[in-house]
Amino acid sequence: MARVVLVTGGSGALGQAITRRFLAEGAMVCVPWIVEAERGRLAASVDAIARPRLVLERCDITDDTAMAGLTQSLLARHRHIDVLVSAVGGFAMGDLAQTAYVATHAVVPPMLAGGGGRVVAVASRAVVPPSGGFIAYTVAKAGVIALVQALAAETRGRGVTVNAVLPSTMDTPANRAAMPNVDPKTWVPVEAVADAIAYLAAESSGHVTGTLLAV
Repeated sequence: MARVVLVTGGSGALGQAITRRFLAEGAMVCVPWIVEAERGRLAASVDAIARPRLVLERCDITDDTAMAGLTQSLLARHRHIDVLVSAVGGFAMGDLAQTAYVATHAVVPPMLAGGGGRVVAVASRAVVPPSGGFIAYTVAKAGVIALVQALAAETRGRGVTVNAVLPSTMDTPANRAAMPNVDPKTWVPVEAVADAIAYLAAESSGHVTGTLLAV
């Protein structure tokens, strides 16, 4: 039976790499979206063989009711959600602490009821330790780390693992546009971050929880 993976932020630059990584493993991947152009780019980047396993659902994941509805819809269709990847947000948009909370609030209870699951959030290596100059971003990402560690403690021994990846600067179109004078070869490819997430989400990673994996 194919694993069911929910990737919030799955239509963004990193999210697309994550989505394709799980599709390559044979998973059914659901991506909530609100930006039409991003949805179109993601759909176009997925090959014809994997396309039937990609579910694109318009959903504002900052809205508790909308996120709960999406979760219940997935459960009604597939009976289980095996992996939640919270990758929504970015340096200049979104409140990742809030959106990660909304997603886990909706998805973790049915995971616990079903006896297992994997939650992987995307934080940032730049906030460990915190530095000045971008305090809103720092606090939001630090909030994700605290959420992951607290939730890992609460779910320990119950079949659900909760971990985070902490990327340094990633090679994305937005970062290239924002920092045109920096050599992107020194940055982390989004595929490498997707690989780290896939490791933490693997069924074989059942003993890894509360981990902050720097990439």
